[in-house]
Amino acid sequence: MSTAPTPLASDLERLARRRARAKLGWYTHASVYILVNLFLAFLSSRHTHSWAVYPALGWGLGLLIHGAAVWLSMPGGNLYAQLLERERTALRNQPPL
Repeated sequence: MSTAPTPLASDLERLARRRARAKLGWYTHASVYILVNLFLAFLSSRHTHSWAVYPALGWGLGLLIHGAAVWLSMPGGNLYAQLLERERTALRNQPPL
């Protein structure tokens, strides 16, 4: 029989905030990636050699790794508030260890 103490509400809140912040960070990273690479594709289209694919692939790999770290290691109107509430609910419904 496990008698492990349940996490305090403040611990759950801190963890929920950290997870929501990490997910919001990935959304920001993805948005900047799209905007910058659209601009680079526009610049590249004005030349004979389409060089914009190289930064898109390199940065895309970084975005993929960032996404894997956020979405695979942390399962579970205002995007930050929605993510925060989703994490709070998931942590409250988590069974004790």
